[in-house]
Amino acid sequence: MGEIKVRIKKLRDELELHNYNYYVLSAPVISDREFDEKMKALQILEEQYPEYADPHSPTQRVGSDLSKEFVQVAHRYPMLSLSNTYSEGEIRDFYERTVRLLNEPFEIVAELKYDGTSISLIYEDGKLQRAITRGDGTRGDDVTANIRTIHSIPLKLRGNGYPQLFEIRGEVLLPWAEFDRINKEREEQEEPLFANPRNAASGTLKQQNPAIVASRKLDAYFYYLLGEELPEETHYGNLSLARDWGFKVPDVVQKFDTLEGVFNYIDYWNVERKNLPVATDGIVLKVNDLRQQRNLGFTAKSPRWAIAYKFQAEQAVTRLNTVSFQVGRTGTVTPVANLEPVLLAGTVVKRASLHNADIIAGLDLHYGDMVYVEKGGEIIPKIVGVEVESRPAAANEKVCFIQNCPECETPLVRLEGEAAYYCPNESGCPPQIKGRIEHFVTRRAMNINIGPETVEDLYEAGFVKNVADLYTLKVQDLLTMERWAEKSAQNLMDSLRESLTVPYERVLYALGIRYVGETIAKRLASAFHSIDLLAEASFEALTEVDEIGDRIAESVINYFSNDLNREMVSRLKEYGLQMAVSEELLANRSEKLKGVTIVISGTFSKYSRDEYKNMIEQHGGKNSGSVSGKTDYILAGDNMGPAKLEKAAKLGVKIIGEEEFLNMLSE
Repeated sequence: MGEIKVRIKKLRDELELHNYNYYVLSAPVISDREFDEKMKALQILEEQYPEYADPHSPTQRVGSDLSKEFVQVAHRYPMLSLSNTYSEGEIRDFYERTVRLLNEPFEIVAELKYDGTSISLIYEDGKLQRAITRGDGTRGDDVTANIRTIHSIPLKLRGNGYPQLFEIRGEVLLPWAEFDRINKEREEQEEPLFANPRNAASGTLKQQNPAIVASRKLDAYFYYLLGEELPEETHYGNLSLARDWGFKVPDVVQKFDTLEGVFNYIDYWNVERKNLPVATDGIVLKVNDLRQQRNLGFTAKSPRWAIAYKFQAEQAVTRLNTVSFQVGRTGTVTPVANLEPVLLAGTVVKRASLHNADIIAGLDLHYGDMVYVEKGGEIIPKIVGVEVESRPAAANEKVCFIQNCPECETPLVRLEGEAAYYCPNESGCPPQIKGRIEHFVTRRAMNINIGPETVEDLYEAGFVKNVADLYTLKVQDLLTMERWAEKSAQNLMDSLRESLTVPYERVLYALGIRYVGETIAKRLASAFHSIDLLAEASFEALTEVDEIGDRIAESVINYFSNDLNREMVSRLKEYGLQMAVSEELLANRSEKLKGVTIVISGTFSKYSRDEYKNMIEQHGGKNSGSVSGKTDYILAGDNMGPAKLEKAAKLGVKIIGEEEFLNMLSE
């Protein structure tokens, strides 16, 4: 048994080292596949020998599916906010006040102010014990289970010399690339988009399911140590040691002993921050010496030894003319502000996001108001405030969220826990019907050769009231409509006929089930090999599938509990659409590429890019659109992108051609 214990410890130490190399240093020394093999070996040993279980083991980072309410915990040291300034004059005032109060030389540490959600971590004997959000500054939520899923946060510290008990504070962040990926998925499903990475990070950290948190690839940067026995008497010195212990402390932190150096730092990062992988909104300045910090002390709300300089967001003032309420294909109603055109960040802005009813109410908007419009890492411009003093005494009408659907007059519904209102009239609301048809015919769904204008014409003419009606169209019907000739009508007939070969997973995506995008459709098709099996699947069976949570499971069940949807699916089966995974595909499935991530780049001669993507998934592999430390191979054709080539060389990712890839599958 002693030998087993040694093997388990060796694997844990190796995995922690590789985690540190990958997530903190961004310099992996083994492939993802090798890492996964070591992780699997450790999981097997821990299952066989539960007496050696350890909550700090690398295997505990994946996040369980258990949900529990967050417990509120008191902060040992209050998490105060910093005094904010937007002017260099106030920074000068802060510096000169510090000179007067200390009356001795001092250094200022300058660091970037990261725009995420604050977190405080408590370590005891080198192991993570608890993670607490800021909360109200005196108490916060215990989110330890979620924090454990963030790979850049050490569960056990490296090296030595750390205090027996200490606290480290930092910012949990969602990188821009991951933010864009999540919002793209939400946009496809007509879910409200996250306004910025800060909101996305905060919302993710409050998820009750740590498995969802793990899937969102949060990061964390650290900036402050607290404790009774810190090893260094300077803030900068303690941060440097924390970096050695395994924390992700940004290397942009600098010390200055002149105000000129501070201003140069601010000027540099005001421009350069736009090239960073995470969002920033300012600079934090702190007195370096801890004795001097103690002497300076605190005001009621903030420390006297630190100040935050906030970068100016690009902002403009213009008039709010009207508010439009748009209905999407899943019924979600989105408010959009129509503005007097104004130049902002180099583009003319005419519209701005209002997101939802809560945002409208919080702004206290009135038609005709002069509003502040901001572009600061948002998807589209948003209204951030109202110039209330310019509002006339006899105020214009207040903007209120509508109660009924603007298209079909059905009372709107707002589900518990969701910010958006939606129209429940799936079968009778024109934008929803047309939106589902438009989604059904898109290239990535059924690839039928018509666009939104044609869908509109067919709907208004009464020929197509749901997607199944497309397959009852006749050439004679089309010729009765404007702009249709024999050739264009025949082209549509040919396109409809070709769509009968579209595989089941794409048909499933084309149906437009709420929350079922391309990736989820593939997961469902892989788990339930026919539409009949999926239609009868229980909530428990659905949630057992990878990436299928409660919300998606409920949506699938609701879809198939609707008689109109069942009737439409039945008609589509009758017309010959692929409603099951083909026997040939099932027979050819393998796990030859299980755990392997491949990026496809360039053009190919033997098969198309989509065909190669299908092969990768058919053999258990994963497609990725960008090269990262998790990429195992790049399948490269002609004219491979230079950026991917450069990144592959930097990360040591192996590049393979068509022949080598096909040989991997035939082995």
